[in-house]
Amino acid sequence: MPFMQTDLQKIMGMEFSEDKIQYLVYQMLKGLKYIHSAGVVHRDLKPGNLAVNEDCELKILDFGLARHADAEMTGYVVTRWYRAPEVILSWMHYNQTVDIWSVGCIMAEMLTGKTLFKGKDYLDQLSQILKVTGVPGAEFVQKLNDKAAKSYIQSLPQSPKKDFSQLFPRASPQATDLLEKMLELDVDKRLTASQALAHPFFEPFRDPEEETEAPQPFDDSLEHEKLTVDEWKQHIYKEIVNFSPIARKDSRRRCGMKLQ
Repeated sequence: MPFMQTDLQKIMGMEFSEDKIQYLVYQMLKGLKYIHSAGVVHRDLKPGNLAVNEDCELKILDFGLARHADAEMTGYVVTRWYRAPEVILSWMHYNQTVDIWSVGCIMAEMLTGKTLFKGKDYLDQLSQILKVTGVPGAEFVQKLNDKAAKSYIQSLPQSPKKDFSQLFPRASPQATDLLEKMLELDVDKRLTASQALAHPFFEPFRDPEEETEAPQPFDDSLEHEKLTVDEWKQHIYKEIVNFSPIARKDSRRRCGMKLQ
C-alpha cells in the first residue's frame, strides 16, 4: 500500500474538478465492489475513512463496524450525516447498498464543498433527506417493518423530489444522474457497486479488469474464538505470509493526475 498523506475529510474544502471526482469516486466503488463480493458491508463510509495521496490514489479505511451482509444489523452505525435512510428508519435488515448511499453523500459534498444532509439528530437527518428525495408513496411505505416509521412517513405531506441539476448546478448531467441513482430512497432501486461502476460518468477512467471481486467470502469465524496471545500471533503471522496482493495496473488515462 502506498503512503497516504491525508484523508478526504481534511481536503474537503478544496475545489474538486470533475475528473478528480470521477477518479476518486470510481476508486471508492471499486473497493466496495470487492468488499461486497466478499459478503461484507463497511457500514461507516465517510470522508475521514477514505485515505488519499498526492497521486489521487484512494484507500478505504476503518473496518471496525464492517459486518457480513447476512448478519443481523442494527441501525446505530455510520456517522449520521452519511447514513442511509433505511438505517435511520430502523429496518431490521439492510443490504450492501447502505454503502452506496454513503458514497452518494460523499460525492455530493465533493461537488459543493458542503455536507448534503447535516441533520442535528436522527429525526432532523431523515427530514433533510426527504426534502431532497421527496416523501415516498405507499409502495415504499409497505416495505417498512417498523410501525412507528410507517406512521411517521404516512403523516407527512407529499412533496416532490428535488431537481438534482438545480441542487448541483456545476455538475454534469451524467454526474447528477449517477447521484440520483445512488441517493435512491428505495433500497431495491438503488444502484449496487457493480451497477454504479458501469455508469457512463466513469467512462473516462473505467477499466473493467481492475474491478475485481473477492475469490471467496470473508471468513470471520476467528472473531468468535477465545485464543491466547500466542495463538493470535500465529494466526496473524500466517495471514501475513499467505497474503497475496492483487496485481494492479495503473490506468494510463489517469497518468499524471495530482490531487492539488
